[in-house]
Amino acid sequence: MTFCKEVRNECNDLWEASFDHPFVKGIEEGTLPLDVFKYYVMQDAYYLTHFAKVQAIGAVKATDLETTKRFAYHSEQTCAAEMALHESFMELLNVKETDWATFEPSPTAYSYVSHMYRSAEGDLADVLATILPCYWLYYEIGERLKEATPKHPIYQKWIATYGSEWFKELVNEQIIRMDHLAENLPEKRRQELKDRFRRSSYYEWNFWEQAWTMETWSVNVSSKAEV
Repeated sequence: MTFCKEVRNECNDLWEASFDHPFVKGIEEGTLPLDVFKYYVMQDAYYLTHFAKVQAIGAVKATDLETTKRFAYHSEQTCAAEMALHESFMELLNVKETDWATFEPSPTAYSYVSHMYRSAEGDLADVLATILPCYWLYYEIGERLKEATPKHPIYQKWIATYGSEWFKELVNEQIIRMDHLAENLPEKRRQELKDRFRRSSYYEWNFWEQAWTMETWSVNVSSKAEV
């Protein structure tokens, strides 16, 4: 069994939790409140800004020119295609400059980005094991939802993007590359890469959750119990 098949199977619990999350179901059914989706889009724009930078770090970590070229291309595609998608969402959601002026990343988004940069201290395999769940999970969601017919055009566009042939090609390219990087590695090293993949899979689930709850940095301090 290839590395990616192994780690995908081992993380199936987290991925199924993402597929079943009410945020994802709300997109499928077209019932997700737009203020929740607006919160998600703004957090995702923050995340993707750093995702593109980590892809660029992958280009630097590559040991051959072709891989450098491909990671640079992926980074450019994130900046161009993904951000263009979000720009259209910003317009549909009526996101204003004042919204950005008061924006701050959620605890989950901040933590996920920190996780990516920490992983990027390693080699190219560390980088790819960390960012691959974002590619792959979104593609699987796009595939699962591509027959869905939510009435709102913003949800139709989101599904169409991640279920597209263009996105599928990018995902498959990175899966093949991950398998190549992990091939013949000692079991201990393979487990390290699996751990990075699983942590990112957890953060992917938590990204839906933080949007669903519109997570903030506030802390609810309960009153002291009477002695």
